[in-house]
Amino acid sequence: MRIGLDVGGTKILAALTDDEGRVVASVRRPTGWGADAVVDGIAAAVAALTGGAAPGSVGIGVPGQIAPGGVVRHALNLGIDELDLAAAVAERIGVRPAVDNDVRAAAVGAAALLPDADSIAFLNLGTGVAAGIVRDGMPWRGARGAAGEIGHVSVDPAGPACPCGQRGCIEALAGGAGVAARWATPGSLPVADVFDAADAGDPVASTIRGEVVQGVAAAAQLLVLTADVDVVVLGGGVSHLGERLRGPVRAALRHAASGSAFLRSLDLADRVVPVPGGVPVGAVGAALLGLAAAEAVSGV
Repeated sequence: MRIGLDVGGTKILAALTDDEGRVVASVRRPTGWGADAVVDGIAAAVAALTGGAAPGSVGIGVPGQIAPGGVVRHALNLGIDELDLAAAVAERIGVRPAVDNDVRAAAVGAAALLPDADSIAFLNLGTGVAAGIVRDGMPWRGARGAAGEIGHVSVDPAGPACPCGQRGCIEALAGGAGVAARWATPGSLPVADVFDAADAGDPVASTIRGEVVQGVAAAAQLLVLTADVDVVVLGGGVSHLGERLRGPVRAALRHAASGSAFLRSLDLADRVVPVPGGVPVGAVGAALLGLAAAEAVSGV
């Protein structure tokens, strides 16, 4: 049995996958607060899928910085400052899991559903903005694990202020938290609310929508120009806007390339694709990472 878990700030999604990586069963549980509650939730989700039997491999995608060996640091939305998650979960389920950042896990899952792409960047558009880069099915982490951390690249010095101290960061423009702060209207989906209000003619919303499109387009261009990935996959909560977001982003990329033969040659707009629908890419990617780790240990 191969199990992958996508651990988020509000829910844990666990998926049981077959030999081809297809989801055959899944379970959702609320995420508790703090290290003990998170470990309890993971163990309960695994037990719900296995009936108490030991799984063959387990992978976990989780927010925060992931140190070698499965130590999670600064997962603030889980109430975790530092936790050896791999060891804590192994003690509960009898199998040591592979642990990686949730965006990298989602990138691996998305790459598995795009077999014609040798490399992808999964652009996660949520409360913040970050990317996971995958080559040949596995994540590229970089020298210190920071590959894809593009949220605090400033692309507009006159843009909105960012908590990091800069102005016009990609995350300030396109991240859900930045949008919510500028929109300043209560709502559970501030980016979607902004797009709806812009469609209805609200001038403030139209400005913010333009900034979101600017930020996403800049991120896609940056990922192609630095990593030359085959495709940039729009994922995360904001990606649920679908073509309402992707269409303007592609238009912005075409406009930016209109004065540059070099940029036109890169086909930037055509390399921006939606996340494969109907599949929990975070959990699927975590399962694949768990399998790869188990095979490495066994020498397969």
